[in-house]
Amino acid sequence: MKKLLFVASAVMSCFLFSCGTKESGGMSATAKKNLESATAIMKMVETGDHSKLGDYIASDGVDHSGPTGEIKGLDAIKSEFDDLSKMMSDFKYDVVKEVADDDYTFQWGKESWTMKTDGMGMKAGDKSSGDVIEVSKFNKDGKNTDHWTFLSMSDVMKMMQPPPTQPKMDSTMGKMDKKK
Repeated sequence: MKKLLFVASAVMSCFLFSCGTKESGGMSATAKKNLESATAIMKMVETGDHSKLGDYIASDGVDHSGPTGEIKGLDAIKSEFDDLSKMMSDFKYDVVKEVADDDYTFQWGKESWTMKTDGMGMKAGDKSSGDVIEVSKFNKDGKNTDHWTFLSMSDVMKMMQPPPTQPKMDSTMGKMDKKK
């Protein structure tokens, strides 16, 4: 009897959750708006046109993944975007999967770009690509207040220039032996 009651409760819970106030597609209007905003911001990065950034990012927004640490405030974030556009060309962001709720968006994407100048461990002319997870938090006004970017360690290492000499481990003695 307890098992039957548990199963019935689980089915009823699923039914009630699915019959919420959300539109078709399982996402609320707010979540859809947040996802559209996150996508619009990424399109601005692709095109280099940051003129409408204030339509999507709060004046006190924070980019927690700035190249040199946290970037605070809309003007500083716009400056960061402008600097990245001067540093990179051919930036592309292709969405693999995205999900959103009324507070956050999560986008898994494939990024690629070409460096115009030396920076971020790369030389001018270097091409780079990799997987990235973009996480954005939105306020009640639908503006992005916080942003994080997560890269795989292997993609980060691909961007880094190798050191001038690679140490080689002497497996018999456990000592480092510099290879020249």
